[in-house]
Amino acid sequence: MKPLRIGTRKSPLALWQAKEVEKKLNQLNIPTEIIPITSIGDKNLVQPLYEMNIVGVFTRDLDLALLNNEIDIAVHSLKDVPTILPKGIVLSAVLKRDYEADILVRNPKTSSTLRKFDALNIGTGSLRRRAFWNAKYPNVNFYNLRGNLQTRLSKLETENLDGTIFSLAGIKRLNLNIDYEVLDFIIPAPGQGVVAISSLESNKEITNLMDTINHKETQICTEIERDFLSSLEGGCTAPIAAYAKMENEALIFKGGIVSLDGSKKLILEKKVPINKYSDLGKTLGKEAFEQGGNEIIKEFKTKN
Repeated sequence: MKPLRIGTRKSPLALWQAKEVEKKLNQLNIPTEIIPITSIGDKNLVQPLYEMNIVGVFTRDLDLALLNNEIDIAVHSLKDVPTILPKGIVLSAVLKRDYEADILVRNPKTSSTLRKFDALNIGTGSLRRRAFWNAKYPNVNFYNLRGNLQTRLSKLETENLDGTIFSLAGIKRLNLNIDYEVLDFIIPAPGQGVVAISSLESNKEITNLMDTINHKETQICTEIERDFLSSLEGGCTAPIAAYAKMENEALIFKGGIVSLDGSKKLILEKKVPINKYSDLGKTLGKEAFEQGGNEIIKEFKTKN
């Protein structure tokens, strides 16, 4: 039996994700081979993502490898995967979500620890994180900061920043022993903290195999989050957030959209019985769109 070829980006975190998928497949006695691929998002670390105007900046090269039969599956951070996939490619599985929160890591060599979350110099390439921070603490200076987790940590000191924002999942997965503060005023990105697997729609054997390692609860929650994003017609770089979880026989959703300067903020929260979640993301996305989300999206697209 030929090894199943697992495509992944080359960063330490991406390779960790690929190895998690590999581990689950090896437990089923499926031989595997990891094939690292450099994405265009990793080649250009200077230009902000929102200025690159490329759909799937971190996934496009893996999509091409799939379509060219260079790999059998592609492993992604789900939050990087566009809601509309290239023709012929499907999301075939997600692993169980571990950590969804955004966190602040401070530069230990600055005096920022004397301040809470205001009057800081923060490095981040995420417009969602900037917008939600501005809505709560407007007196902050933001600077574009790109690169993998280790690169951004090193740039904290070289660029004299007070801090940078990460997904807690990255810190935990790489077992980094660093101090951090959970930013509970920032709602996560749709799919944050989730490892996703894509494959060719035509390869039913692979699709069926991936279903054996799929985590159904995470799949349901992230489909709701991605439906919310898609209904708002935002895209991966827009300041749109969504998080769904199952708790005590209920599905709990919180999501919203914030203008880049934080002056306009629309947040929706919903709790429904576990058997009543059908089309919840689309319904809430449409509701948010009609309640003013469309104006925020229009403003965002005009400026970017």
